[in-house]
Amino acid sequence: MRIAVLGVGSIGGVLLGALSDTNCELVAISRGNSADKLSSLGLVLHSPEGPIEAIPPERFTTFDSESGPVPDFITNSCDAVFICSKSDSTPVLAQIADEILVQDGIAISLQNGMGHAQTLAHRLGRERTLGGITTHGAWRNETGTHWVGRGNITLGSLDSSKPSGNAERLIEILNQAGLSPDWSDDINKSIWIKLLVNVAINPVCSIAGVRNGALLEVPELWAQAISAMSEAATVATASGVDLSDIDIESLLREVASNTSENRCSMLQDIMAGRKTEVNHLCGAIVDAGESVGVPTPRNEMLHALICGIEISSEFD
Repeated sequence: MRIAVLGVGSIGGVLLGALSDTNCELVAISRGNSADKLSSLGLVLHSPEGPIEAIPPERFTTFDSESGPVPDFITNSCDAVFICSKSDSTPVLAQIADEILVQDGIAISLQNGMGHAQTLAHRLGRERTLGGITTHGAWRNETGTHWVGRGNITLGSLDSSKPSGNAERLIEILNQAGLSPDWSDDINKSIWIKLLVNVAINPVCSIAGVRNGALLEVPELWAQAISAMSEAATVATASGVDLSDIDIESLLREVASNTSENRCSMLQDIMAGRKTEVNHLCGAIVDAGESVGVPTPRNEMLHALICGIEISSEFD
């Protein structure tokens, strides 16, 4: 099986590194300096247990998405594609996925926020698209990709169907790679639940400049986080998502505890001076709330504050 990872940042690096221990062929699609480092130096992966693995550049085929058209030796050659980029890159990477997938190949979005799988499906067709979420924790700096917490990867069909033969093969490879894959019969609900957690943790910890565990230590931060999460849950319910079996406070406590030492991806972006994904997190809740008639003042406030931080960083 030939698998491509589009966007080799933190989670993309975990995928690429873990899959390198299987017998599948790998394609790494990144851009600029990241692509240069992959092609010349390979990938350095710091595992959760401590050992550091140096994966040589010969283990995967690298393509710089900024260098021009997709080369012939990659075109129509991949059985599966993982989209791990920032949200704003989804339309461009959907086009690349269309070019490199075989006829019955599948594309999977592991991005934060809502709507990415639908963007892929619009280009590729729903039968070739899977929704996905991951709870693996990671960050990246000049020393490599740091896989700081093991979680799982949940995949599912947009039509709530059983996995295809290609999807079953992919799940087996992800299992061999130690990535703990699951199949969801309701991936839309799974994506919504991940979004609830993200709007609770990411903007609050980013504005305060703290690690996730601070939510459990500072009552004022917890109050803001649970307020944003409760508001998002109301929007989800109004949108037709059944959350009756979810205790959102218990869920948030569990995630904050399990990732207590993590800096969330939004805080990492702010610290690095990068644009965040707040438009696809709090912004997605605000947009969905407007469409179903649910007020979202907490998410509007958090959205505005993060946008203000982004603007201020441009002038630093």
